[in-house]
Amino acid sequence: MQRRHFSALAAASLGLGLVRTANAQGEPVAGKDYTKLSAAVPVSAPPGTVDVVEFFSYACPHCFEFEPTLEAWLKTKPAGMHFHREPVHFLQNYVNFQPLYFALEAMGLVDAMQQKVFNAFHLQRLRLDKPDDIAAFMKANGVDPVRFMSLFNSFGTRTKVQQANQLMETYGIDGVPTIVIGGQYVTSPSIAHSEQRALAVVDYLVAKIRSGH
Repeated sequence: MQRRHFSALAAASLGLGLVRTANAQGEPVAGKDYTKLSAAVPVSAPPGTVDVVEFFSYACPHCFEFEPTLEAWLKTKPAGMHFHREPVHFLQNYVNFQPLYFALEAMGLVDAMQQKVFNAFHLQRLRLDKPDDIAAFMKANGVDPVRFMSLFNSFGTRTKVQQANQLMETYGIDGVPTIVIGGQYVTSPSIAHSEQRALAVVDYLVAKIRSGH
């Protein structure tokens, strides 16, 4: 099946600034700015928080374009949101890109390395499809290549990949970037017609869920 690239669901949060931005453009509308899943999916998030997940691929040009805006938003997002990423099992080189992400996550290096991996693939044209090339890239960016590759090949990482694939299938994800909010709603820059609007919609939906509506 040919998977589509599209700017997808941006995650939820109570941030009043972005909620005001959303309201300034008109209150987000279901079916226009976001979609509601036919059945809510149970999520595991810390008590008092709303689960927000971005499905992405390092090979996706739209994910690459969205990443700077997403990272800026994550630095100022309000409390009450549990954000995480899940790499998908389609698009180029997913066999390596999925464990690459989870190895970085295990090392606590996603914030430091996420944009660098995107840049390597889309700007430097590095394929990162061979273990030696991946290890060399990590070493060049100050990451212990031995520890990284140990995690890359670990049972724990394989389990994380399986869990990500199951979650992707549960939500029916067929394009990236896609963000799911609270196991109930989906939005994206393409659905909401801009990256900033999508993130404002996410904040609106997080506030909506937390208020019990």
